[in-house]
Amino acid sequence: MPMSLEGSCQCGAVNFTVQSRTPVPYQRCYCSICRHSAGGGGFAVNIGAIADSLSCDNWEGLGSYHAVHDSGRASHGERFFCKTCGSQLWLFDERWPDLVHPLASVIDTKLPVPSAITHIWLVDKPDWVEAEIGKGDRSFDGYPDLSLEEWHRANGVWVE
Repeated sequence: MPMSLEGSCQCGAVNFTVQSRTPVPYQRCYCSICRHSAGGGGFAVNIGAIADSLSCDNWEGLGSYHAVHDSGRASHGERFFCKTCGSQLWLFDERWPDLVHPLASVIDTKLPVPSAITHIWLVDKPDWVEAEIGKGDRSFDGYPDLSLEEWHRANGVWVE
């Protein structure tokens, strides 16, 4: 059964709920968009959730945009944020219409601790950021032939 997640922006103007089969904050994204929009340690931590389960108490309080990578390549994802405080909330990418990706940093529900971290877009990591890659950590590039569900199952972060 998916886990129910509650999230909110910093000022409380936008609150949302979503169901997730992958509620473990295991993925650190170093892409230029995540770094610039979400801040933090040079990366953002995104979670996968079921798009149809997303519920928001203030849709009018949301803004959205399509970001552009440092390389000039347009992002497929539409990024949603609170218009009052600017908190980045979630990403929706039309290539995966069944998924929405809330940032772990805005989830108020207690999340499971990951057994390992997956580091993605390390090529975009700035020099000042040291990727703390521990034993058991991996790169997304290691599983190119698996579906998203298969990959999450293989890494122990899929909730039945």
